[in-house]
Amino acid sequence: METGRMSVLLVEDDMSIAIVITAALESEGFEVTHCQTIEERDRLLSEQSFQAMVTDVMLPDGDGIETIGRVHSLRPDMPVLILSAQNTLDTAVRATDTGAFEYFPKPFDIDELARTVRQAAGGGQGHVPNGEEPMGDGLPLVGRSPAMQSVFRMITRVMRNDLTVLILGESGTGKELVAEAIHQLGNRRTGPFIAVNTAAIPAELIESELFGHEKGAFTGAVARHVGKFEQAAGGTLFLDEIGDMPQQAQTRLLRALQSGRIRRVGGRDEILLDVRIIAATNKDLEPEIAAGRFREDLYYRLNVVPIHMPPLRDRPEDIDALARHFLQHAVNEGLPRRQLTQEATDLLRRQPWRGNVRELKNFIYRLALLAREDAIDAESVLPLLASDRQGLEGGGRAGGDIAGAISQWLSDERPASGTIYATAMAAFERPLFAAVLAQTGGNQLRAAQALGINRNTLRKRLSELSLDPEEFARRS
Repeated sequence: METGRMSVLLVEDDMSIAIVITAALESEGFEVTHCQTIEERDRLLSEQSFQAMVTDVMLPDGDGIETIGRVHSLRPDMPVLILSAQNTLDTAVRATDTGAFEYFPKPFDIDELARTVRQAAGGGQGHVPNGEEPMGDGLPLVGRSPAMQSVFRMITRVMRNDLTVLILGESGTGKELVAEAIHQLGNRRTGPFIAVNTAAIPAELIESELFGHEKGAFTGAVARHVGKFEQAAGGTLFLDEIGDMPQQAQTRLLRALQSGRIRRVGGRDEILLDVRIIAATNKDLEPEIAAGRFREDLYYRLNVVPIHMPPLRDRPEDIDALARHFLQHAVNEGLPRRQLTQEATDLLRRQPWRGNVRELKNFIYRLALLAREDAIDAESVLPLLASDRQGLEGGGRAGGDIAGAISQWLSDERPASGTIYATAMAAFERPLFAAVLAQTGGNQLRAAQALGINRNTLRKRLSELSLDPEEFARRS
């Protein structure tokens, strides 16, 4: 265990409660180990040292209070906090008689629990200099807001089954993190997690990427290629930006989901699928269905369990924890250790964060790099905020040259090897076309001439990129 990090054992059978408690404790700087039974609890205590333990009373293999004696024999100096839904005087007395540090009847205040755990585990030990609190290395989801607790509850409902999940939300809200959490907590955690950005793969190659191909299936197919479905066998296949998938590939995907089988391009044999499907999109798919760009039957196949990721503007109470989380990650990547003053945090909470959590992360990294003092105050934050707003309003001119932008983009997005060109083109086209349409006042003919491409090609790409020329005409 790293110096300064405090470790807590959480014994809780209700996974919905466990996820919320874990998120709260990790945002306070704890490393959380979770188990669900007394037997597993005792094994962990005999093998590891913890600064505190949080346990429920009713566990699958016994009573958490009655077995506290074994806990004290294994770790006599470790404080214990007891949770219980049996909110009776008898339970409270039994918990107190065990010498528990604190007793929390359900429902309890999650912030109060986190503070009490820190008091129990701390005693001055594990305190990090300069007031900085490291974040946990568990699941990457951070947030205690009601909106995020709803997400946590949905995760607990799908993790023990293989139902198809559709994650909806704006770009930068953390849809892939939710997919990873479902995989890590589910029955397929020992299998691979394969993520595919379906918008980044050229239309003519997407079927080969997903389903594989046989040698000689098409020009350039010099060997058999195993697709993402087969690579994810026994695990989870995450189809990101599913709303941008080409129509032909949508048809093949629907057939695979209906039959539970795939066939490689150019192949004859059918391959039985053993994979969980999680899809995500930043688009509202119902208008896409109405416009004929997305298959309605595929939508209902994917939308078995929808999970809506809230935009950051709807969860401002999470910005403090997210900022500290990113400051710690910045340290891990070699940037100076920083902390935010309360005034700086309050300022961040008032921002719109159109790029959501991804924008906040990049901003915090820039703060960590450029700040002159270890304690970042509001006066240090304001110039960077002004620069970012100016860059957005001025078409990005304040952001530096193209080479710098590309370097930053590669660092932020980290596209998979073999997909960098296609991913970059998909990311580059939309702002490019938007800038040219803004210059031409939405006139597609003049925009096509300026770009040096065919007008029909421009019209097709604008439709695929969900860019409306009329919007630019209205602005002009």
